Amino acid sequence: MSHVTDMKVLFTRLFSIKNGFNNIRWGSRQFSQDSGKSVQALPPLSEPMPNLSPVVYSSAKSEDSITEVTVLSNGLRVASEKKFGQFCTAGVVIDSGPRYEVAYPSGICHFLEKLSFGATHKYPTRDVMLRELERHGGICDCQGSRDTTVYAASADSKGLEAVTQVLAEVTLRPQLSTDEIEAARQAVAFELETLSMRPEQETILMDMIHAAAYNGNTLGLPKICPKENVYKIDRGIILNYLKNHYTPNRMVVAAVGVDHEPFVEYVQKYFVDMKPMWNSEDNNSFNPNVDKSISQYTGGIEQEECEIPLYPGSDLPELSHVVIGIESCSHGDPDFVATCVLNMMMGGGGSFSAGGPGKGMYTRLYTNVLNRYHWMFNATAYNHAYGDTGLFCVHSASPPNRIYDTTLVIARELSNMAGKVGETELRRAKTQLQSMLLMNLEARPVVFEDVGRQVLATGKRKPPSYFINEIEKITADDIVRVAKRMLSKRPSVAARGKLTHLPTFEEIQANMTLNKSDTSPQGRRLNLFRV
Repeated sequence: MSHVTDMKVLFTRLFSIKNGFNNIRWGSRQFSQDSGKSVQALPPLSEPMPNLSPVVYSSAKSEDSITEVTVLSNGLRVASEKKFGQFCTAGVVIDSGPRYEVAYPSGICHFLEKLSFGATHKYPTRDVMLRELERHGGICDCQGSRDTTVYAASADSKGLEAVTQVLAEVTLRPQLSTDEIEAARQAVAFELETLSMRPEQETILMDMIHAAAYNGNTLGLPKICPKENVYKIDRGIILNYLKNHYTPNRMVVAAVGVDHEPFVEYVQKYFVDMKPMWNSEDNNSFNPNVDKSISQYTGGIEQEECEIPLYPGSDLPELSHVVIGIESCSHGDPDFVATCVLNMMMGGGGSFSAGGPGKGMYTRLYTNVLNRYHWMFNATAYNHAYGDTGLFCVHSASPPNRIYDTTLVIARELSNMAGKVGETELRRAKTQLQSMLLMNLEARPVVFEDVGRQVLATGKRKPPSYFINEIEKITADDIVRVAKRMLSKRPSVAARGKLTHLPTFEEIQANMTLNKSDTSPQGRRLNLFRV
């Protein structure tokens, strides 16, 4: 009986649900019929909504983009710039790098990068320091170039004092314990071993091309620690270097996203009132003066016969690499902006790069080189600018049996820079350089580095608008003049890989020489299909 009763209840519920659906359907139809009569016309999208309060948009303030600079009593420069946002970036930019290691074993700055943000007199271990930064959502980093070392940290603006104290501790009061030195030594040795096992060759080649361009002086000194110096560098040598190069007149403490006055107070408290550790520590090691030599461009060739590792899981063949460079100009030279436009015009990249005009697919090294010679896997232009000189170079890669043709193609393309400049390619290069400049300056750390480097070099910062206007002024005649100025110097060559077919230095130099009657380079015609 219970089963029969359950079935009755089930049918009763199903019947009621069915009736409910019918009511809903009928009701929806009736509703739609009724509502169609009462729909009101909405205002068009081309007109503002009535009865709304006016919208107030934010506007940029001119004072927010002004870089303030203060020189403290000991010569230390403090620079800051306001920027909207909760976070700030602060750091120390130091006139220090491998170019000043002429009286030291090369590789000290390589060691200092590995030793950065370690234990200090205030913070007994690296972990204690990092926890202090993490309290304010902070991160830190240290990077070095051939003439500059940068210590930087980004954190919440409310933790500016803590960040300033950390920066002062790591630059002026590091412990440099025996364990830290040994850990840095192992890190450097491991990095050297890893570099020789990687297919990417840019790091090694940039050292080689600088060694060829500035043989035995300043910028030609190695950035990567030589193997023979890994076990020569000790605490005494590092302290001696710091004592001579980490001095107030060679440093700029900069910040972006902070108020200037409190920042100056923090810098005075931790960088000036508290003394560096080497001022109170007895150090009897050799104490030379800072090298003030001006870079001497020599030109020449550096080559290393070796086997380049293959890309794992890739069908790319074994490659040989060649870099051809010529002396350009310093970042303070009147031709600096024109050189940057020429660099954008040359452009280039890898043969498998994706993208459109914004990625440089219409630059000369793509249209004239990579799109024409299927055996070239890379052709990229670089411009390195320093305080007293510069180096313009092109890095290329191809299979070893094509290295002869590759080298001559690049040499002739460099020579063709002094030829006719098209109006369209000049406009494209100028626009691309302007957009790249502005897009990079959207990032707060980039603004910080720009502020620090400019104040270190000139004592002030030129605003982005200045460079935008200077780029706009560049003409085709400026490009040709700059190119001829660079091509008048002896070239520099760096090559690595299997170099049996590498042309001689004289051949490379001959293919970069222009005719007196026109602007076409000399040399034999290349065969695109020769195996």
